[in-house]
Amino acid sequence: MQNNQTMTLHEKLQTGMKVIELEKQGKFEEAEKLHKQIPMAPYLVKFYKDHLGLDALLKTGWNFSEAVAEYGPEFLSR
Repeated sequence: MQNNQTMTLHEKLQTGMKVIELEKQGKFEEAEKLHKQIPMAPYLVKFYKDHLGLDALLKTGWNFSEAVAEYGPEFLSR
């Protein structure tokens, strides 16, 4: 897991605004990297894991901290 830090709603919104600013500046790679720090919704992580597989999911680099908090620490190792 690239980033295991959970975020408050305020932190997610602040990060999202920074992503938008970076995109406006044409800094798309930096924006994508920052965007992936925002935790992915647990239901989406579960869906992707079930349909794409754990290896493909882990390669995305997204933050799965909320899914781990909801489904347990073994969720990304099964």
